[in-house]
Amino acid sequence: MQRCDVAVVGAGPAGAVTALCLARAGARVALVDKRNFPRDKACGDLIGPRGVRLLADLDLEPPGARRLGDMIVIAPNGSRALLPALPGVDYAGHALAIARERFDADLLDAALAAGASMIHDRVVGLDGNRVRLASGGHLTADVIVGADGAMSQIAEAADLVDDRRALWGFALRSYVDAPVELPYIVLWEPLRWQLFPGYGWVFPTADGGANVGLGLAVGAHRQAARRASEHFDKFLRHAAHEGLLPLDGAGERLGGWLKMGAVGTDPARGNVLLVGDAAGLINPLQGEGIAQAMASGRAAAAAIVAGPADAAERYRAALSTMTDHHRVNAPVQVGMIAHPVLVSVVARMLTARLVRNAVAGAWSLYWNDLVSGAAPSRHRTRAEYAGRLVAAATRSRGSRGRQPR
Repeated sequence: MQRCDVAVVGAGPAGAVTALCLARAGARVALVDKRNFPRDKACGDLIGPRGVRLLADLDLEPPGARRLGDMIVIAPNGSRALLPALPGVDYAGHALAIARERFDADLLDAALAAGASMIHDRVVGLDGNRVRLASGGHLTADVIVGADGAMSQIAEAADLVDDRRALWGFALRSYVDAPVELPYIVLWEPLRWQLFPGYGWVFPTADGGANVGLGLAVGAHRQAARRASEHFDKFLRHAAHEGLLPLDGAGERLGGWLKMGAVGTDPARGNVLLVGDAAGLINPLQGEGIAQAMASGRAAAAAIVAGPADAAERYRAALSTMTDHHRVNAPVQVGMIAHPVLVSVVARMLTARLVRNAVAGAWSLYWNDLVSGAAPSRHRTRAEYAGRLVAAATRSRGSRGRQPR
């Protein structure tokens, strides 16, 4: 038997930042993960502006990261819109590209250097304040933090997730040895006027190559995730047709589940707190999750340091100010799945010459959840107006904060 103040299950960005902040505050922290680091992870390998600011706040600077700014969206008809990178009052005006294999290992090293202890084992159950391990032992802690991803065993063991309401997604990613200067989001139609329920991406990598992937939203119907692998080759050909990639050269593919929109999951109860993907803290509009994972880890650590007995209540209050965008837009993603023709029309409209010049800045802020903390501008004003319209529409349908069954 081992004893600690906090057991953090999962050593990805959410768990590592939780452990780092707790260890710096003097807590005895155990990080539990079945994997040995460095390890690969299906991801676009981009850290958004809020994540860049959080790393700076924690005095962490990922070595070898590549700084990126504007992003280009390509509509199904080939028209393009440049979404500008707009500096915020409390976040950076750029993103960082760095492979998850390296980034996650660096964060873990920082947590261990701060005093956290590593346990290489698999969690098989949860009994009160005890985490049962596959090796036959268990770990006893005052607080248990589930940072073990979208398919979190801690969330399941603590009965904190309702699969019928969760908003699921799946992403498949590969690498291509081809130079890319800007990140591209590709709104793609396998069949004309039938938008794929998600998007493809071609992002620059830190070493000068391309990270290419296809992500889709599946709602509560996880069996639909097979569409990512079924259509991946066809998407690669489309990206080549758009001049983004060579016709061949994609490497090994890696897939991963996403739990999005902060719906269908209770982020904390009793002595169990969920952070990152385990809590469903992925932007339902564009799938970003690293910044939210790290932010939730820092918030969980602060709640625990302020007092373990009330940590769950304190953490839930902190998350409520971080996840309004997620909850409002979760029904939007559900609607996008149900109405591919309408979304195809909207994609063409937003990238049309006259429209894109008027909306690109606001689109960039709203889509990337950067309205809060944005510098005063016409872009922020338009994004705030769009947010109010979406919130009013979801409230009128009685769907705010939950996915229709």
